[in-house]
Amino acid sequence: MALERTVVEVGVLIYSGAQMAAVHGLTDLFGVANRIAAEHQSEQLPLLRVSHWRADASEVPNRVFDSLPGPGQHLMAVLIPPSIGEFSEEQGPPQLLDWLRQQHAGGTILGGVCIGSILLAKSGLLDGRSATTHWSSAKSFAARYPAIRLEADKPIVDDGDMITTAGLMAWSELGLRLVDRLLGPSIAASTARFLVIEHSDSASQCGSNFAPILSHGDGAILKVQHWLQASGAVDVSLAAMAQEAGLEERTFLRRFRSATGLKPTEYCQHLRVGKARQMLEFTNGTLDHIAWTVGYQDPSTFRALFKKITGLAPSDYRNRFGVNPTSVRV
Repeated sequence: MALERTVVEVGVLIYSGAQMAAVHGLTDLFGVANRIAAEHQSEQLPLLRVSHWRADASEVPNRVFDSLPGPGQHLMAVLIPPSIGEFSEEQGPPQLLDWLRQQHAGGTILGGVCIGSILLAKSGLLDGRSATTHWSSAKSFAARYPAIRLEADKPIVDDGDMITTAGLMAWSELGLRLVDRLLGPSIAASTARFLVIEHSDSASQCGSNFAPILSHGDGAILKVQHWLQASGAVDVSLAAMAQEAGLEERTFLRRFRSATGLKPTEYCQHLRVGKARQMLEFTNGTLDHIAWTVGYQDPSTFRALFKKITGLAPSDYRNRFGVNPTSVRV
């Protein structure tokens, strides 16, 4: 007897000029992932429900396609595909930007490809955060949005509740990153093999990148999670987190663990190691510098924690998954 699978909805935004090949490509990618996951139903993997949301100039986005028609539910993620043309103001009307802010405030993961990153920037949600965008718009992006830490040399910046990618064809990696989070690294790897597209094997060999639970419905805790993502969980204390939530420390501890499944200290450790993994994969900074950047003054403490979470020492991780390991200083 087949077990009933939990349904998780992923929305794909259709805005003026959106690349429809990416919209349909993402839909097919999630369909393939569902088919592969169906072979492992005993593990009670969720079923991905894919919806398309059309953003007209003067209206709030509305659902125009649903792979599993039924009652509306919380959107686990909204993905913004790229556009072949240059960004124009009509692609980011106020109604759309308000909708994106509302989705994010409710715990929805937002992902943007190329112009998708610009829409997220225009919404203000990336202020104080790290992001990437297409190389051709990097200079204007940096000038127009100085509050964003632009990392244009990185093909993908996974900041937990916000994921941005740089290339026009990077929608496939964005989709695989969501599959990795929702169905696990082995399903993501199998989906990539079936579609014959590239996908980093760091997740399948070292566990998924940190994917915080955001759909728990506790607004006070979600506020703290967004705050931690923006700060990188560097130099934060239990008292500061409780204050941000507007709760007593004991109440905060109980509700945080109930909502996220982790103690605040464990959550911050996973968040920091997730950022360190990205730096090890895409930058050539020294390990001591990376440790300091993600919040560890003692490099030995960072190395021990990194190995505990990923199973590899930072230097071994970089040698295996870094984009240019031969030029790295350790």
